[in-house]
Order: sequence, then structure tokens, then C-alpha cells
Amino acid sequence: MVRSTLLVPRPIWMALTQTVLVVAYLCLAYTLGPAVAYACTAAVGLCYGVQFSVMIPTTSELFGLKNFGLFYNLMSLANPLGAALFSGELAGRLYDEEAARQQHSGGACLGPGCFRAAFVVLAGACSVGTVVSL
Repeated sequence: MVRSTLLVPRPIWMALTQTVLVVAYLCLAYTLGPAVAYACTAAVGLCYGVQFSVMIPTTSELFGLKNFGLFYNLMSLANPLGAALFSGELAGRLYDEEAARQQHSGGACLGPGCFRAAFVVLAGACSVGTVVSL
């Protein structure tokens, strides 16, 4: 008996998850309802899990094992660096600008526009990731 298997290359998996991330971030940016927000949040978590599980073997296949220690450390550095840049700097500054524009007492931002620009920027970064993966 001959079994046929469909093998999808790892960079294609990375591109597919990046595409799902683009859609999820845009859904979060334009608040299509609470149920959609929950589904998009779950999709973001699932995609990050796929990305991290595919990233290590892909790197070893593409670049070999000679400098794998260096590449592994760079991959490990990417998550906290991205969190600091996108969460702390980008999202924080955009939130503060939107809160100042709304001029509510207490400096809090209200409504869906608080993080819209940050989600659109994240969707753009994932679009670039899709192109690079392909």
C-alpha cells in the first residue's frame, strides 16, 4: 500500500501563520465585536506557538549547524526585543497620544481607537514577515 503525504515546507508554514496574524491584527484594530476579538486573540496565540516551534528547525536547515548557537541566541533575543519595541514604545506612545486627544479626566483612553494604530503597525510588520518567509 502506497501512502501519499502532503508535506508543506516550514517557510510556507511561517508565511501562512504570518498571514493569519495580519488578518487577526486587522480584526482587532477595527473591533468587529467581542466574539471576533476572542477568536483573534486565540489565533494570535496559536500563530506565535507555530512560529516558535517552526523557527528553530527552519534556521538549522537554512543556515546549518555551524553557527546555530549564535542564531538561536538571536531568536531568543527577538521576543523580548520585539515586546519592548512594540509594546512598551509603540503601543504605549500611541495610547498616550490617543488619551491626550480624547482629553478625558485621569488620562485614560476610552474606546476602540486606543490601540488601533498599534494593531495596524503589527499587521504591517507581519505582512513584511510574510513576504520574507516566501
